[in-house]
Parts: sequence; C-alpha cells; structure tokens
Amino acid sequence: MKKLNLYKKVVVLSSVLFLGACASEDPLKESILDVSIPTKTTLDNWIDTNYLNPYNINVQYKWNQNVVDNNRFLFPPLQSKVQPALEIVQKIWLDSYSTVGGADFVKKISPREIVLVGGLNLNTTGTRTLGLAEAGLRITLFETDYVVKNNRESVKMFVHTIQHEYIHILNQTKPFDEKALAKITPTGYTANWDATSTAVANEEGFITDYARSNINEDFAEMASTIIGNTEDEYNAILDGITDPVAVANIKAKEAVIVKYFKDTFSINIYDLRDEVEKNTIAVTN
Repeated sequence: MKKLNLYKKVVVLSSVLFLGACASEDPLKESILDVSIPTKTTLDNWIDTNYLNPYNINVQYKWNQNVVDNNRFLFPPLQSKVQPALEIVQKIWLDSYSTVGGADFVKKISPREIVLVGGLNLNTTGTRTLGLAEAGLRITLFETDYVVKNNRESVKMFVHTIQHEYIHILNQTKPFDEKALAKITPTGYTANWDATSTAVANEEGFITDYARSNINEDFAEMASTIIGNTEDEYNAILDGITDPVAVANIKAKEAVIVKYFKDTFSINIYDLRDEVEKNTIAVTN
C-alpha cells in the first residue's frame, strides 16, 4: 500500500513538473554528451579485420581509465607501436593456436578484449607486472612501447606474457589436475617468490621464480615456458640445474602439462611449441 501511495505521489509530482516545463518559455538546452560515432582510423579498421571480425576480440589502445589501475603510473601506448605489437601477437599466439588447435580454437576460447598499456606496471616490491588476465574476458599487456619486433628476446618476453595469461583462461575453461601438480613440490610455494632468483627457483624444482608464487602460476609458467622456447632452449634450462631431484620435479610437472593439453584440448604441446617457433622466426626476421 505504501508503495502504491508513493507511486501516486511520484506520478502527480512528475505531471506537475512536466506541465511546468511545457509552460516555461526557456528553450531546452542541448545535451553536453557527445553521442556521435567516432570516425574509425586506418588502425581501427586493421584491428577490426584482424581481431574483432575473425575472433570477436576487441582491442583497446586508447586511454580508458575504467580498465586500468588508476593508482599506478600508467599511460597508453604510442600509436605507432600498436599495430607492430598486435602483429606479433597475431602471428605467434593466434595463428599458432589456430594451426595446431583448429581454426575455431581461439574463436571459442579467448579473451573478449585486449588492453594495451605503453609503459611499465611497477609494484611496490620492486617487481613489475607484465600482464593481467581478468575473469577470462580481458588480457592487459604492459610495456607495449618497448617491444622491438626484430629482437628475438624482446618478442619472446612480450609473447610469453600473453601465452601465460592465455593459459589462465584455458584453465578457467577447463581446470587442470591440481592434485597431480601440487604433490610434486608441495612445500616450495611462497608469497615471497621475488626474494630469490630464477636460478635458485630452478634448484628447488620450479621453472621460474614466479612459478613459486602459487600452483596456478606454476602451471602457467611451466606451460608458457615450454611453448615459448625451442626444444634446445628448454633443455638448456634443465641442463643448467645441478640438483637431479629438481630436474625430475620439473619434468614431472611437464608431464602434467602435456597430459592436460592432450586430454583436454587434443593438442600436442610440442607441436604447438614448434609452430610458435616457426612463427617467431617469421616475425623477427
């Protein structure tokens, strides 16, 4: 009953205001909101052709304070750096998965948005965040301005970030066997992963220092390291570890990764690795 009375009062009041407005001689002011559709640039059309239309992936490279942490000193990428960075991602990430996993693989499982940030995302601990995956829908890539297309190590680091974040999206779609991975190095995980180097982490059975932060990052770092390195480069990492137990633990984790990709997505991760290497050579040369 109270709701009804309140509704009647609102209706009456609205009617009075409406009549008052009609009786006013003051002209209505135009809206200050810009509702016009912005003209697309050549770059926008390229993004539509290569990302939005085939994969339904939107790319944000213009500044949008709603999709970044405003407590960090972040800025948009130089426009001249956007297409070269996206060409790297397209060739090494999208094309590789499409070839090995099938033409529709990334179309069905992908972030709906990629956000590009120009500079570094520095943390108070002295580390820096290279990328973020949010709810399986958005991947943010930092340091876009610093990618050098003909530099293999620069390209590998940039692509490693999106490979790592994409692994998280795959895991959110189809979970991996956490129990199988957790029992390999159960006491090695720590919130203070950045207190030691990757070399020390290797001797404790982790492929990188960041892999020690938790089991999900361990999986993502293992998978992205396998995918992003040649067989010789990956074996060189293992050959540099002196503790045979640590090597055995990393190989045990590798077996979990291989099984996950095969059983869950019918993907031979070594075929994916080889395709990534072929496309990396194509990009950097």
